[in-house]
Amino acid sequence: MAEPTILPLLRERRSVRGYDETHELATDDLASMLEAARWAPSAGNSQPWAFLVGRRGDVAHHAFVELLAPSVRRWAPAASALVFAVHQTASGPEEDAPLYSDYAAYDLGQAVAQLCVQAGALGLSCHQFAAFDHDGLAELAAVPPHWSVTTGIAVGLGVVSEVAPRTRRPLAEIAYGARFGRPWFRDGC
Repeated sequence: MAEPTILPLLRERRSVRGYDETHELATDDLASMLEAARWAPSAGNSQPWAFLVGRRGDVAHHAFVELLAPSVRRWAPAASALVFAVHQTASGPEEDAPLYSDYAAYDLGQAVAQLCVQAGALGLSCHQFAAFDHDGLAELAAVPPHWSVTTGIAVGLGVVSEVAPRTRRPLAEIAYGARFGRPWFRDGC
């Protein structure tokens, strides 16, 4: 059976670990990525996400780099921007605080996916990562206690140095019919 057709932008996506250190991320490009995230669907239109943004060379980027684990610090500082995703984990103390949704982490994932697809459409690469001091970032950025620092995203002009073929589990291992573990088939069987 032939592989289903998907957008080349999605099929060719890579989480690069090499970035062009001379690339300057245009403000309009960064804004369009954040705008794409802003328009992601969310439960009850709660939009329970936020982003901490640092462009290479600014104060925020420098502070963020200090919080990266050594494994990420080897490549992420060369990215044009470091973006950190946070999501709401409870309703806030404010009288008019938005209600908390059990789906906030899911909604954040959709927002980050849209940010990354928009970056790809702009010819940029994203690499999501979790190896950084989450508590340190929350303290540094004064993230409220009813929010959680989730992941980081390096964004920039990627330099593909990894030439190994990309692989994914077969569709039969991730798409099931009425019973978990029993593959869904396109022909309805």
